[in-house]
Amino acid sequence: MKKGKYNKISDVSGILVGHKTLSDGDTQTGVTVILPRKDIFRQKCPAAAHVINGFGKTSGLIQIEELGTLESPIALTNTLSVGTVQQALVKHMLKENQEIGLSTGTVNVVVGECNDGYLNAIRSCAVTEADVYEAIDDAKEDFALGSVGAGTGMSCFEMKGGIGSSSRLLSIGRQTYTLGALVLSNFGKKQDFRFEHNAFSSCQDTAPEQGSIMIILATDLPLSSRQLKRMCKRTSAALARIGSWLGNGSGDIAIAFSTGNTIRHDDLNAIQLMQILNENYMDLVFRATIEACEEAILSSLNYAETVTGRDGHIRYSLKDTLQQMKEEN
Repeated sequence: MKKGKYNKISDVSGILVGHKTLSDGDTQTGVTVILPRKDIFRQKCPAAAHVINGFGKTSGLIQIEELGTLESPIALTNTLSVGTVQQALVKHMLKENQEIGLSTGTVNVVVGECNDGYLNAIRSCAVTEADVYEAIDDAKEDFALGSVGAGTGMSCFEMKGGIGSSSRLLSIGRQTYTLGALVLSNFGKKQDFRFEHNAFSSCQDTAPEQGSIMIILATDLPLSSRQLKRMCKRTSAALARIGSWLGNGSGDIAIAFSTGNTIRHDDLNAIQLMQILNENYMDLVFRATIEACEEAILSSLNYAETVTGRDGHIRYSLKDTLQQMKEEN
């Protein structure tokens, strides 16, 4: 399918992504923040989440499941920094919305994570609230990919993974819509990576697969939270296509939102009207979801550079790994 201008989630108009990278010796971690739209608290987005395998510590999914709305940026980080990042996002939302906790209710902020402990000294809890604010200030359309932000210390198929993104354009009726994916890739066994006629099939390792992936989907299609949930469920097909076995110790979670509808926080009307895509067109949405998700994972590998981290642990980039394999043969 056709791709957007940047081939990133930010091809969906209004979405910005920012990073704060912490890369210094044993510290290989960071924060990535997805800003869905301006004033997301007052102009909420329909949203959904799907837990493919729940070995994760994500915050904020319960209210998304119950109300079907997103009302904050989405932040990504390492497993042990979820609390710090969550608190920073709360403070950011309080600063931006003076009525929260006073004349209106509180706020549900969303934080996702993967365990970067192979490369990062995760016990040091190096991420600070200031890092979250810097990631927000860094938000832009044409953002970096690979070993940046939350992806700094992540591994994918036992190589260097991290932040990946992609987008697809959908022609429905007389309009063109955009669907984008952003991933934090930290999963997979090298021997299972489906790449160029199974180039890695000779790699054999019996250790269990214990990685994770956070998948963020966005679209300007007018979708309901139920339809977004259906999108989220299709990401497991992308994971399978690229070689994931959705291991027992893996936290595989998808979150989707639509900017094609707005749920206004201060709307007093008893009946709220929304446009919803005809269900007969969902096959096209599913295909775009799977394509964008799969390519986002590949982009996290293609853009990542080799990183040396905690205790001298090394994750070689895909290109360096292929070069090593070429030299060995």
